[in-house]
Amino acid sequence: MTTLTEAPETPAAREIPARRRRPVDRLPYLLLLPCLIVIGVLLLWPLGQVVVMSFYRLNNVRQLRGDREWPWAGLDNYTQILGDPFFWTVLRNTVLFALANVVLTMILGTLVGLLLNRLGRKMATFVASCVMLAWATPALTGTIVWKWIFDDTSGLVTWLFNALPDGMSQALFGHSDWTGYGWFNSPLLFFSILTLVVVWHSFPFIAVSVLAGLKSVPSELHEAARVDGAGPWRVFWRITFPLLRPVFGILIVLSTIWDFKVFTQQFVLAGGTQDRPTFMLSIYSYAEAFSPPPKYGLGAAIAVILTVILLVVTGFYVRMVLKQEDES
Repeated sequence: MTTLTEAPETPAAREIPARRRRPVDRLPYLLLLPCLIVIGVLLLWPLGQVVVMSFYRLNNVRQLRGDREWPWAGLDNYTQILGDPFFWTVLRNTVLFALANVVLTMILGTLVGLLLNRLGRKMATFVASCVMLAWATPALTGTIVWKWIFDDTSGLVTWLFNALPDGMSQALFGHSDWTGYGWFNSPLLFFSILTLVVVWHSFPFIAVSVLAGLKSVPSELHEAARVDGAGPWRVFWRITFPLLRPVFGILIVLSTIWDFKVFTQQFVLAGGTQDRPTFMLSIYSYAEAFSPPPKYGLGAAIAVILTVILLVVTGFYVRMVLKQEDES
């Protein structure tokens, strides 16, 4: 007697009909649609307007309202900006400021992250919460506090320097009475204080991110290295850093983007846009657009140049994220 065995169902037979699969394939795009609409309305449309404005000669607010025509300027705004030596001074200020802040933020954030990783769970949670207060504080609020700290009459720093013995203060700094001293008058002092403010506000994010990365490193690797006689410095560079290289790369790119477009801290510390030697690209764009006489086209051209620089940096960031996902 012959027994007939039913053939197992092939993958093709179990395949879902194409007509039923189409709604599922489109579902991710439908879910992303509200987010894309919000981004388009709040980001892409204003960005497009700025790009358009950069090709016109706009010197009156009535032109922005549509009461007057927009004279076509072509590339004149870009030619004027790129041909101005002051623009290259501002670009140099921006690059050097961003470089210094990225280095200091990464070093301080990494050290704090390593410290948090060595603390107990409760103490690490407490310290991390305290550190994150700086990150959670709005940039405007934090900068106002720092401006008071360096106030030339009632600031904490002025009080501390006045508390020094006159002979010591005169010998070390060439001043004995610090009341009325302009902490923000010198470009070097201004950028030093601005760097202090930005690093103070930025390093908590780096610290917590590094701490999260350290939690993913197997403790057995560190223990084995210590047994072999490796010190903390060698353990970090031979084990921790190679394993966290993708994390450090992403944090460096993000810090570069944030530090390139610093505006609030500089505007508040400088008290506006009068201090041109301390200009960076973001404040330079604002000053050209809104300081009398207004030059909205020039300001828009500077903003476009800054955006292009940030897009290049963002491209590196996206590439690193995709590469990290492929490796994982």
